[in-house]
Amino acid sequence: MATISIKNNLNTQSNVLVLTEKFKNEFGLPEKVESYILEQLKKEDVKSLQYNYIGKLINILIIDTKTGEHALNEKIRKHAAGFCDALNASKKSDVYIYNQTKIDDLSLAAAEGLCLSNYQFIHHKTKDKKGLNSLKSVYIANSKINNAKVDQLNYVCQATFKARNLVNEPVNVLNAIGLANAFKQMGKEAGFKVEVFNKAKIKQLKMGGLLAVNAGSVDEPTFSILEYKPAKPKNKQPYVLVGKGVVYDTGGLSLKPTPNSMDSMKCDMAGAAAVGCAMYAIAKAKLNVHVIALVPATDNRPGFNAFAPGDIITMMDGSTVEMLNSDAEGRMILADALHYAKKYKPALVMDLATLTGAAVAAIGTFAMVGMGTADESIKKKIHTAAETVNERIAEFPFWDDYNDLLKSDIADQKNIGGPYAGSITAGKFLQKFTDYPYFHLDIAGPAFLSAKDSYRGKGATGWGVRFLFDFFKNL
Repeated sequence: MATISIKNNLNTQSNVLVLTEKFKNEFGLPEKVESYILEQLKKEDVKSLQYNYIGKLINILIIDTKTGEHALNEKIRKHAAGFCDALNASKKSDVYIYNQTKIDDLSLAAAEGLCLSNYQFIHHKTKDKKGLNSLKSVYIANSKINNAKVDQLNYVCQATFKARNLVNEPVNVLNAIGLANAFKQMGKEAGFKVEVFNKAKIKQLKMGGLLAVNAGSVDEPTFSILEYKPAKPKNKQPYVLVGKGVVYDTGGLSLKPTPNSMDSMKCDMAGAAAVGCAMYAIAKAKLNVHVIALVPATDNRPGFNAFAPGDIITMMDGSTVEMLNSDAEGRMILADALHYAKKYKPALVMDLATLTGAAVAAIGTFAMVGMGTADESIKKKIHTAAETVNERIAEFPFWDDYNDLLKSDIADQKNIGGPYAGSITAGKFLQKFTDYPYFHLDIAGPAFLSAKDSYRGKGATGWGVRFLFDFFKNL
């Protein structure tokens, strides 16, 4: 990835992204070049301009600082992503961000857009390496931004890339044990504890949901506990994150159709990647907050003694579930993790999961679906973080009326609620395993994209890492 740093020795030999309300030639461009740029920017419909000056790219974005803060930052990120493509196409290795506005932090948005859009997942390519990105360094010039903010942005970008790498890896490279090992390595790098339960320990704990989903697989499940606790954290009760770790989902005996369904199901552990890699960023930045992440992990296959529609599964909390669709497996493994979280007496539990097609059908890939029992003050902080990084939340109702759709004639509840409100009934299923403030986030839409979307790219987006970091940073 490109590294972000502060460096002020900008000159006419530098590639530069200029953020300005009214362009001023402050870096020695010849008069003819300056006149051309100013003439072009006078045109009503021109809000940005790119100019190649003796082999160096100059990109100018005209900014209306009256635009709302979040919308303005997102516009800058997206613009920077487009410039990143031009820099790589021209084989440029560095770029300066020159901010002519009075809002210093706009430079951070530009750096974030440049860095995140520079991601590539090509390490499995053995022959054609011609498309390797050239951009290595992003410099922030003429800025009052302190190094701590830049360091944090680097950590978040690194963590987002780690999440994208995990999600993009196919299951023959990264199974449940591989995912747990990746968390162990991140713990060593960043300074947080990682404990991994093997199948024997999972059986001892009677995690019936996780064991049921794993019954069709040749690979063993894992249950990872990641904990970051500074010496004197601000919170007396820990915050707990739970991530769905289905490393590959065939749908089990309720087999998914393919193509356009099963072929991208390596992404079904995007929630696990998000919480694990957010822990990496939190620890690297040494945020003064006690956070625990729980990741139940397995693949979901139709082999061996795979759980079958109609089976009764006894969960870790002792309740029973009539399993009517083995493709509703994520909630089964999350339920055991949510019950396990009770032991920490948490201030809040948030889970992230690529849980339902219903969430995608409802709001597409532009946001995540959210719902829960957390109080309004916590919800406000959650939404603020989501808006800040543009990983927005469409909050759905969480009325108890939806519980009726999960009633079973022969067990405590069913694992599906019928054809309507599927993302909500999934959330209500999970709520039954909680006794603490809880917020559920369904990231099925934005976690993995079939086409490039600006700085989020194509394939794994790393959705959730930036949101979680911002939430904990601002608590």
